[in-house]
Amino acid sequence: MSEASGINTASSIQADYMKLLISQLQNQDPLEPLDNNEMASQLAQFSQLQQIESMNTNFAQVLVSMERSYASSLIGKEVSFLAESESGMQEITGGVVEEVYYDVDGEILLVAGDRTVNLKDVISVKS
Repeated sequence: MSEASGINTASSIQADYMKLLISQLQNQDPLEPLDNNEMASQLAQFSQLQQIESMNTNFAQVLVSMERSYASSLIGKEVSFLAESESGMQEITGGVVEEVYYDVDGEILLVAGDRTVNLKDVISVKS
């Protein structure tokens, strides 16, 4: 179990299931054995869950790559975004993207004029 997210992975759930299954097999009543079809079905479900988790991880990696590529394509373009004015109010402002970089958390940041803005905060893009 991942302590940061609190979510079990399919592999950890399957390992726990296998421990439980072994315990059940060791302690089963010989006159009423466990149903093989049910065990096979449950193992197949774990396999499907692992495949879905793998696809989700791969998709997340593709998405990050696409976001980085998109951010790089904004260099030299004028972007608009919400920013805090000197009076503390939110206002739409903009600038030409001069640089793209990634902070320690992996967030994509754009430098436009004298402002640094998160890619997520971009409202519009002009050539």
